[in-house]
Amino acid sequence: MKFSLLAVIAASASVAQSAITWTLDKAANPTSDQTEAYEKIEAAMEAAVARHAKLGTASKSVKVYYTPGVPTAEAGVSGDLRFGSDRAFMDERTALHEISHTLGVGQTTAFNSLCSSGDWKTALPLLKSWDGDDAKISCGGQHFWPYGLNYDNEWSETNAVRHVQIINAMIADGM
Repeated sequence: MKFSLLAVIAASASVAQSAITWTLDKAANPTSDQTEAYEKIEAAMEAAVARHAKLGTASKSVKVYYTPGVPTAEAGVSGDLRFGSDRAFMDERTALHEISHTLGVGQTTAFNSLCSSGDWKTALPLLKSWDGDDAKISCGGQHFWPYGLNYDNEWSETNAVRHVQIINAMIADGM
């Protein structure tokens, strides 16, 4: 009995580690297109938030929308995240990338200042531990690289893990 209780407490603690929560705004009587989109968006968001819960401590409440007029996906620091109708972008990579915008990537004065100065006291040493002493965080057009998951060709399990870790380091740096 003690082991079961400890397992539940440990599981609860690890789930509570990340406080990224989300809700998907759904039509009351969805069309078949909306129903299919909702399923794909939910799977993408569940995977992305689970990865954050496992690896990070970022906190955000995200409101997710299916907005067919959006070409790919978009998000802002307000917490609004919109997926467009292109099913190719209804995946974990896109969800992780857009969640990073809700957390401040490309959206805050602090992010821009850190990008300009290169004074990432936590994120840069982390990046160098992976990529070597010459590694640097590059920024432009509201994005960063490496590990910004800006394009499909950047997707891998390793890059997804590093994305969440570097986002949390950027937050620690004051992003």
